[in-house]
Amino acid sequence: MKTVIFDLDGTLADTSGDLLAAANACFRAMGEGDMLHAGDAGTALRGGRAMLRLGLSRMETPVEEDVVSRWYPVLLEEYGSAIDRHTVLYPGAMEAVEALKTAGYGVGICTNKPEALAEDLMARLGVRDAFASLIGADTLARPKPDPEPLFEAARRAGGDPAKTCLVGDSDTDRKTARAAGVPSILVTFGPSGEDMAALAPEALLHRYEDLPGVVAELL
Repeated sequence: MKTVIFDLDGTLADTSGDLLAAANACFRAMGEGDMLHAGDAGTALRGGRAMLRLGLSRMETPVEEDVVSRWYPVLLEEYGSAIDRHTVLYPGAMEAVEALKTAGYGVGICTNKPEALAEDLMARLGVRDAFASLIGADTLARPKPDPEPLFEAARRAGGDPAKTCLVGDSDTDRKTARAAGVPSILVTFGPSGEDMAALAPEALLHRYEDLPGVVAELL
């Protein structure tokens, strides 16, 4: 079976609001105010450590990795406690998923969000059952851009890892697909959308309504 594997943050859903809120909770606990704002959504979708580094860089303190590591678990706890307060699925995302399934493709998720948080979020959004697989950052020994999480997501979705494509929104997703030797489709409607063309993916996706046709051409 051919499969289509999706990244989560910035691809299926805009999770930036809840991620930024979790990071700002950390900065307030440090005795500072909110160091991040809506304009930092692109950094939020690159993960908790990236947000902590950016916020620390705006404080009168050196950005030290031991500080980032110390606060990262706190950020995850804060995020897990309010994971779906602001998060929304992108328009047309689930309709495209259902169209792909109807056309005979397997669909799954490969994210660098910790697996338990990804599972919780998709369940809270009411769409977990639409996906045959979900691989998180800690499901296997190494996360993306190692290709094995993508391969495993395809296998668990009942597909052939050589006959898959990855829908994502970042350089990490592009590198993952390249390492796997499969096509990448990068979305342009996320916070970093204007940067996607420079990554030279096999396809750019401007709206989810076009995804089934794009996949048919690539696979």
